[in-house]
Amino acid sequence: MRVLIVGSGGREHAIATAVSKSKRVDKIFCAPGNAGIGMIAECVPIGAMEFGKIVDFSKEEKIDLVIVGMDDPLVGGLVDKLEEEGIRTFGPRKNAAILEGSKAFSKDLMKKYNIPTAKYENFDDADAAIEYLKKADMPIVLKADGLALGKGVLICDTLEEAIEGVKLIMLDKQFGDAGSRLVIEEFMTGREVSVLSFVDGNTIKIMSSAQDHKRAGDGDTGLNTGGMGNFSPSPFYTEEVDEFCKKYIYQATVDAMKEEGRPFKGVIFFGLMLTPNGPRVLEYNARFGDPEAQVVLPRMKNDIIDVIDACIDGTLDKVDLEFEDNACVCVILASDGYPVKYEKGFLISGLEKFDNKDDYYCFHAGTKKTDEGIVTNGGRVLGITAKGETLKEARKKAYDATEWVSFENKYMRHDIGKAIDEV
Repeated sequence: MRVLIVGSGGREHAIATAVSKSKRVDKIFCAPGNAGIGMIAECVPIGAMEFGKIVDFSKEEKIDLVIVGMDDPLVGGLVDKLEEEGIRTFGPRKNAAILEGSKAFSKDLMKKYNIPTAKYENFDDADAAIEYLKKADMPIVLKADGLALGKGVLICDTLEEAIEGVKLIMLDKQFGDAGSRLVIEEFMTGREVSVLSFVDGNTIKIMSSAQDHKRAGDGDTGLNTGGMGNFSPSPFYTEEVDEFCKKYIYQATVDAMKEEGRPFKGVIFFGLMLTPNGPRVLEYNARFGDPEAQVVLPRMKNDIIDVIDACIDGTLDKVDLEFEDNACVCVILASDGYPVKYEKGFLISGLEKFDNKDDYYCFHAGTKKTDEGIVTNGGRVLGITAKGETLKEARKKAYDATEWVSFENKYMRHDIGKAIDEV
C-alpha cells in the first residue's frame, strides 16, 4: 500500500511513525513533511493547501490512501476534492470539518442537541459584543470563530481586558478572518482533558485520554500556544467521567452531525472541562490533536491502517481499539519567543541519541534539512516524548531526554505533567 500524509508538524510525524509500523504499507509520502518525517517517508514539496497538486500527485504516484492531518485543508475541503477523483481519503469532508472550522457552528450544534457546554453568545458586530460584555460576569472567554492555530482564545479577567480583546479579534484582526465572528463564552473552572476518537459516521471509538498544556509559560502563564506538552492517560479522566461523556457527549455529537446531514468520518478531538457540575465540551477539533497525537498514538496497539479502513468503510463497530497499559509524556522544545516572535535556522544537535530507543521518540514539528544539517524552522521545534510504566516514570524519562538535544534559543516548560504529582 502507498500512503500520502498531508501536513508538516509533530502530529503528522506521529501519524507517519504509526503508519510505518503497519505491515500493509510499502511506501509513505508526506506533503510537505519536515526533516524528521523525511527519515521514514519521502517528503514532497507540495503545500497542504495546494489541492490540485495533491490530487495530481496522488494520481501519478498511484496513492492507495491519503491521510489529511491538518485542520486547514480539512476545513477547506481537501477530502472532497480527493474523493471526487476516486482517491481513498481519511478525514472529514468539508461539511463535517465545520465542527472545528466554526466555533459558532459547534456551539449552536451543542445547544440544539443538548450536549453539555458553556453558556455563550455569537457576535458578528464588535459594538454589539462590547454592549453584551458590559452586563456579563467576569472572567469571560473570547473565541475567534475560525481557525487560529490554537491561539484564537482570550481569557479576560476584567471588562477592560474583554473590550480590548474584542477590538483585537474583530477590529484589529489579530487572527485574520478567523475573527470576523466572535463567540463570547462563560468562564468554566476545572481540569481540562483531551479525548481523541475514531468515527465512521455512525460508530465512535474512544482513544486514550490526554492532557494538554496550552500556555507558553510555567504555571500556565503567558499566551496560548498550539500546545507546549502533553501526557496520556489523564488520571483525572475517571470511569465516572467516561460513563458521563459516553452517555451525553460522544455518541450524541456523532448522531447530531448525522442528523444535520453532515456525517463525520475521521477523528474527533473532544476538548473537555471537568467542572464541579460535570464534564463540559470546551471545543471540538476535526483531526488528531498536536501534541495529543504524540502521546496517544505511541500507546495504540492496533494497526492504524486497519482502523482507518474501518472508519472509511463504516465498519468501526467491528474494531476492538486497544492501548498499552502504560503512560506517555511529551515535552515541546520551542524557539524562545514563541508564540509571538522568534528566530529560526539554528542547527540542532543530539538527534541521533534517539536512534534505536524503544521508549523514546523525537517528533519533529518545525525543522528543516539543510546542507549543514537539521535546523529549526518554526516556533514549536521538537516533541520529546517517552513512555513509562507510570506517568511519573514517563515524565522523568521525557525530561531527561530533553537534555540530549540542543539548539540556540531552545525553550521549554518545566512543569509538563506536574499535575500528576497531585493525584
